[in-house]
Amino acid sequence: MLRPLLIAIQFMTRLPLPRGILKEADYTAEQLGRSVIMYPIVGLIIGAILAGAYLLLQAYAPNFNALINAALILLLWVWLTGALHLDGLSDSADAWVGGYGDRDKTLAIMKDPYCGPAGVTIIVLVLLLKFAALTSIDQQTGLYLILTPILARAAIIILFISTPYVRKEGIGAQHAAHLPKALAWLMLSSLILACIYLLKLKALWLFITLALAFLLLRYLMQQRLGGTTGDTAGALVEVIETVALLTLLAN
Repeated sequence: MLRPLLIAIQFMTRLPLPRGILKEADYTAEQLGRSVIMYPIVGLIIGAILAGAYLLLQAYAPNFNALINAALILLLWVWLTGALHLDGLSDSADAWVGGYGDRDKTLAIMKDPYCGPAGVTIIVLVLLLKFAALTSIDQQTGLYLILTPILARAAIIILFISTPYVRKEGIGAQHAAHLPKALAWLMLSSLILACIYLLKLKALWLFITLALAFLLLRYLMQQRLGGTTGDTAGALVEVIETVALLTLLAN
């Protein structure tokens, strides 16, 4: 599963990979589908970097207040993903507002590279919520920096299992079509058990909140598009990250 993991890292992050480690022949439909299983592992890598950065700030910049720490962690968070999911969130917001309930118009707007007022607004709101949540992170809650990116990327697996991919030529079409469902459920089951072990009863409230957010977003996708796209999958990641972080810090 090394190649699928490397493909997932390359696709989902800005982390550099050794030159030539992936060949053109590695990007088969099967490997792209298997790479989706690795998304939570990519989330683990992102979360570990964020948690490590927080510990470094605590150790080497003790005079920084919570606001500065939150801003730096958020900056690193956005850089690590290359704003990939924020772009999907922005495109989805613009399309939902400008599409006026029309499926074809909504899909067309998603392809537009420009960011409209709805897109800018939703990005600002999501980043503001994340920033506010990050100001509450301390050494006891640092684990949440690791769990949040993992859970958000696990949501993509559930989305691709349960929801049709509407663009045959879309960037995620092969990923969704060749996703091995047995391995997907194994990964999801492992994550659920790990969360229960780490969070105890708090996991129940977390799962309920995330399930409600996921079902609402999936309903909106199904109602407007009849399925998902790469942009709406990116929007899902941003929303789930925000909801997960706020829920974990609220309890």
